[in-house]
Amino acid sequence: MATRDNAGESDVRMIDMKEQLVGKTKKYCTVFFDLDHTLWDYETNSCDTLKELHNTYELSTRGITDVQLFLNQFRTVNNELWDLFDTGRIASDVIRKERFQRILGHFGVRDEKLDRDLSADYLDQCPRKGQLMPYAIDVLDYLAGRYRLAVITNGFDEIQQLKLAAGNLHKYFNHIITSQTAGHRKPAREIFEYALQHNETQCHEAIMIGDNLITDIGGAKGANIDAVFFNAEQRVHNEELDFEITSLLELKSIL
Repeated sequence: MATRDNAGESDVRMIDMKEQLVGKTKKYCTVFFDLDHTLWDYETNSCDTLKELHNTYELSTRGITDVQLFLNQFRTVNNELWDLFDTGRIASDVIRKERFQRILGHFGVRDEKLDRDLSADYLDQCPRKGQLMPYAIDVLDYLAGRYRLAVITNGFDEIQQLKLAAGNLHKYFNHIITSQTAGHRKPAREIFEYALQHNETQCHEAIMIGDNLITDIGGAKGANIDAVFFNAEQRVHNEELDFEITSLLELKSIL
């Protein structure tokens, strides 16, 4: 994932952000964060884990000689499965069961035990890695004490708790709201209403920060909550947004 460490470019974007704020400043009291790709660096942590598993299971001897191709195929399959899950077309257990089956199958490897072992080890090891997105701690330190902070995530409950612990993030948040605990997953309005209720907040007093235009931004809009699209990769889109940032540091211009 691309990072935005260029100070000059960041300064220009902060000036642009301040111009966006003229005439639309609001008083927020609660800030909702997505976790994966927004605070917890999913791409880096996942890639590190997959490289370790490729070595541990000697996948080169099974014909998967190019580690980068293995990483690329994981990302393709993983994104496809999560898109299906986020839109309610598959259950969460399908991701666990089929992810490595599809990945290995792409390389012509058919081995059910290897599928299961890779899946179990990936789910055990990846969440224990603590690499965060650039400036995540700086921004959380800035926001803590000024706002109530909460996480809203579609990830598996036990997995997300491990990620928060690995990144030393628990201390910042009043509530960790997963789709399992809420009984609904983003972009459903109900999970945002659940978060509002548990934070004793009205919709106009909250703002959501996330990297997904459908689950995070679309979901927040559906619940009448303002949203910040964290577009670290500067993906092209045609959505009308409340705010858009490419670095978490830019949140200081909004909040």
